Parts: sequence; C-alpha cells; structure tokens
Amino acid sequence: MKTLYLSAAIAATIVLGSGTMSLANKADDTLVFATKADLENIDAYYNSARVGIVVARHVWDNLLYRDPSDFSYKPALATSYKWVDDVTLEFDLREGVTFHNGEAFTADDVVYTLNFISNPENKVVSKRNGTWIKNVEKLDEFKVRINLKQPFPAALDFLAGPLPIYPNEYYAKVGPDGMNEQPVGTGPYKVTSVEQGKSIKFERNENYYKDSPKGQPKIGKLEMRTIPDANTAAAELLTGGVDWMWKVSKDQGAFLGNEPELDVVGGETMRIGYITMDAMGRSGDHPLKDIRVRQAVAHAINRNGIADSLMPAGSRIVHAACYPKQFGCTDDVQKYAYDPAKAKELLAEAGYPDGFTIVLDAYRDRGLAEAIIGDLRVVGIKADLSYNKYAAAREKVRSGKVALNFSTWGSYSINDVSAITSNFFRGGPDDMAGDTEVAALLEQADTSVDPDLRKKLYSEALMKISEKAYWLPLFTYSYLYAFNSDLNFQPTPDEIPRFFTSSWK
Repeated sequence: MKTLYLSAAIAATIVLGSGTMSLANKADDTLVFATKADLENIDAYYNSARVGIVVARHVWDNLLYRDPSDFSYKPALATSYKWVDDVTLEFDLREGVTFHNGEAFTADDVVYTLNFISNPENKVVSKRNGTWIKNVEKLDEFKVRINLKQPFPAALDFLAGPLPIYPNEYYAKVGPDGMNEQPVGTGPYKVTSVEQGKSIKFERNENYYKDSPKGQPKIGKLEMRTIPDANTAAAELLTGGVDWMWKVSKDQGAFLGNEPELDVVGGETMRIGYITMDAMGRSGDHPLKDIRVRQAVAHAINRNGIADSLMPAGSRIVHAACYPKQFGCTDDVQKYAYDPAKAKELLAEAGYPDGFTIVLDAYRDRGLAEAIIGDLRVVGIKADLSYNKYAAAREKVRSGKVALNFSTWGSYSINDVSAITSNFFRGGPDDMAGDTEVAALLEQADTSVDPDLRKKLYSEALMKISEKAYWLPLFTYSYLYAFNSDLNFQPTPDEIPRFFTSSWK
C-alpha cells in the first residue's frame, strides 16, 4: 500500500512539474545529481555536512588519498611521507600541480592551510580535525614538516580525509566567504557556478595532474541540485531532470527499481544513527540526568523493528558508540534489549511512574524520529519533535540547549574510533556526557602509538559509555542509490560518491 501511495505522489509531482524539467544525460556529457540538503558553506572547513564532504572530494585534493577498496594510502599532493618520530611527519610534495585559478601548488599552500585550520582563532566548524597539529613548517619548495602536539596515530587518516589543501594566496585574500562563493582547489572538477540553496555546477579540470590516485575524470560536467523533497527528486529522475539520487527510502527504492531505465543499488555505509542524552544537564534540570531514565530510554527503543521497517537491506544494529569496522571499535559493551516493561520499571524506580514530557531534537530522517517518539510513548515518555536544518540543529546541541537528540555521524569516513567516540566524549562542544574518566581514556587511546593499548583503552571507554547509557547507538545506515542506467556508478562503504570515477556507458 505504501508503494502505491508513493507512486501516486511521484506521478503527481511529474504532472505538476513537467513543464519545467530539463533533460540531463550523456548526450550533453552532464551528470546531474540530487541532494536533499543544502550546504551552509561550500568551504570544507566551515561545514560538516556529508554533502560538503562529497563536494570537497571533487574540488580539492589532500596530501594523501585513502583507497576505499582496501583503506590503503595512495600518494596525492604528497608523493611520499615518513614518520621522523612519534610527533613529526615529513612529506615530499608533488611538483607541477596547479590550482583551478592558475596558482602553482607548493609547500606554502600546505603550511598555510594546516596552520590556518589548527588555529582556534579561525573557528573552523570541526575543530577537532586539526587540534592535534602543533604547527607546520616549510623545509623547501616541495617539502613540509608537520609537528604534532603529541602522538596521534590517526594523523594520516585525517590528512587523507577532512583536511584538503587550499591555495594560500587566494584563501588569504578571500577567506571562507570567498571560498564559498568561488571555490578553488586542485581537484578533478572545478566549480563554475554557485547558486546558493539551488545548485552548484562543475566542469572537468582539464589540467588535472595525471598521476592522481583519483584518476582522470571521464564526465565533462557535473551539477549538484538541491531538491529537499524525495518525491520531487524521484520525479526528476524518472523524467531525466536528474541522473542520480541517493538516500532513497525503502519503499521508493522498490518503486524506482521497476523502471527499466534506472538502476537501484544499495549497501551499508560507515554512518551510524544514535540517540544522545544530556547526562550532565547542560540544558537544565531534567529526568535524563538520572542513569535509570537513560537506561529506560535505551530499553524503550525497538531498534530492530525500526531498522526492519524503515531502513534498506544491509543495516545492522549497533551497540557501541562507533562504527563496527573502525579500528578500536568493539561490540563487547553493555547491551540494551528492547524491553518496554523493563523501561517502565526503571522509570518508576527513578520517580517517573507516569513518564514525563521532553523534546526530541532531530535534523534528518523524520520517519525514524517519529518511530522513536512512538516507542517512547509506549513507556510513558511523551516526546515532542523539534526538527531543524543540520547547521541549526548542530548549533543547538553545541550551545547546550538539547536534552534528547536523534542524530547520525559518518566519522568523515575515517576508519578510526578517534573520529567518532572521541568527537563526542572528549570534552568538545558535542560532548553531552561530561565524563572526565571517559575523556581521559580516550585521550590516552588517541595519543598512544601502541595498537594493542589503544584497543584496550577504547574498549574501556566504550564499555563505560554503554554502562552509563550516555548514548544509545541505533544502527548502521544502509543507502539506496538510484540512477540513470546509462551511468557507470559504484557506491563505496565510506559514503562518498566518487563521480570522478564514473562514466557513461
């Protein structure tokens, strides 16, 4: 029945919008892809949205590239690197690379970029991505030294992920606002047009360096269109207005999969959903400060039922505050089975036999948020939904105004627990637990060069997080991608569509 409703909704959208749709296909060598979320800022250091990460991978390059097939490091803007000691990294840089505006890539760009983002005065959005950097030095025109504040084994992961290199002269002149209006990088595609809230247009970088691990882009032009409504995006896909969309719902995927001119594929990603609770009381005096209430919430949520009903195939339940395949993650933590009776018992013990009222904040997946609210109501917790755009939701959490939050995290596609657990439990702006013991364990784990010790420390921290019920990890996200059958596209588990590897059939 849902699929029938869905197909009717899409059909209605096609009829209503049929007069305005433009065809996008291989005939004009333009791949148009749809995203639900708009970017608050295209500058990679002033947004933390997944679509921003996708744009960044196409516009900019990093010192290293992490191959999604085996997580190995490949030379990118750096041709080689070496650890001089536990707190010193040296990189030999690639010669002959130019930015989209014609600036030559040199050590000055690396020094400027990494010193800029690691300076707290510049207020980048995800500060923790660069807080491990003490400073960066130029050794010669094509050699740099990165000095770390303390050992940080995940440094290469971060350098290959959320730390792209900017043109120093251009960025010093225009800053984040200018980079938002006219992004400039060394990547396989250059931005030709930005229409805020509507579209970003790209064209192939014909001067892209030939030995890039990303390969040479095969499609001439890209266009990212912001289409918040899923049915509108599906209608555009069916009529040729767009060639590709992702985060397709389970029902929508079943409908689109019957179309002969479309391909629908899916798979698990590194993103996990979670519920976090304000245990330290930043948002005021409320029931969630009581561990019994937090444990009641954990027992109240039917994670298997929600995942089976609303998530595409491939999603799995998560018990620890990390993605299962990340280094340092473990499933050996306290688990909370779905048990409404136990939840009611815990609420009564805590002094809330009739439940209580609270606000659940969320920024995405309204259907999932509503399912969570439904489960909470069964045990007497009446949750009202506060639904905001991502940037506003993030700021609300960081300013201490949220008691109960449903959100997701993709770890910047970094295969290390430091990219998720430490982000939320080491005393940063996203830390709603305020547990100094957990923070100390994570700091030790993040900075140890002994892999076995790191695993032990992370395991201890993850166990305590679960015992205290600071977080309720929900499930991994499995995505469905629907696209023009003329397109060669292969999804990867790191949740980064790589259109620079795509081609027309």
